Amino acid sequence: MPDDFPFPLATTDWLAANLSEKDVRVIDASWRMPGGAPAVEDYLKRRVRGAVFFDIDAIADRSSGLPHMLPSPAAFAAAAGALGISEADRVVVYDDSGVFSAARVWWTFRAMGHARVCVLDGGLPKWLREGRPVDDAGPARGAAHYRAQAPRRLARTHEDVRAALAAKSPIVLDARPASRFSGAAPEPRPGLRRGHMPGAVSLPYSLLLSDDGTMKPAPELRALFAARGVGDDCAVIATCGSGVTAAVIALALEVIGATDVGLYDGSWAEWGRATNDLVHFAVAEGADV
Repeated sequence: MPDDFPFPLATTDWLAANLSEKDVRVIDASWRMPGGAPAVEDYLKRRVRGAVFFDIDAIADRSSGLPHMLPSPAAFAAAAGALGISEADRVVVYDDSGVFSAARVWWTFRAMGHARVCVLDGGLPKWLREGRPVDDAGPARGAAHYRAQAPRRLARTHEDVRAALAAKSPIVLDARPASRFSGAAPEPRPGLRRGHMPGAVSLPYSLLLSDDGTMKPAPELRALFAARGVGDDCAVIATCGSGVTAAVIALALEVIGATDVGLYDGSWAEWGRATNDLVHFAVAEGADV
């Protein structure tokens, strides 16, 4: 990674200093859980100057019936180009929660082979707390041509997860809140069972974040992963409700230098369907991992 690019996290100071650079593109990747008002409505009211909106639900493979699945390279290239982004650009992704859905868009760019992409640490909330400028004007840049890069195999399937659970490697980390992992709380999407994959390990993504919404320092992240059996050389598959907060786990593992990290794209939206055969999509309840 070039020395002039902050990977995988950018500070608000770095973005403020580089916001006017011609090859810096800023993306608002804000997203709402099911039932919430569309995030684009807030984007239209205030955004980092020049930011474009990346619609996680629209820039996706919608043929599977699962939410915001990874798009094809061709579809991604068309969407990125329409947003004025080229493969040579330095891309900074933020959301209006801190570090949440921005990680999913960061992961998507990484899966498409885009190297110079990072997440704004602390996101829009930190930017606003510091009095940084926002506007409600549309991006000044027009469309670009995005030449597709060699995709990286970062997405995992339910077959991959089933094999990992049986072999106890890679370690499957579940980013959902502990109450959903245990089955004490219902899933926000209808038609899904409560609980978790037998053998998966709970790591709520919120534990990876400091009180101000920034990512915790690397030593604290290492301690959280080590407590769940994840060492420096361990392979991991991250999962969650629909593949969004699992990307926060992937981002945190990138911060500490992990190299063998996959994300179960279908996540619980696929695994937990009430119509699934429990022989192939086993479900456990309770807090014991």
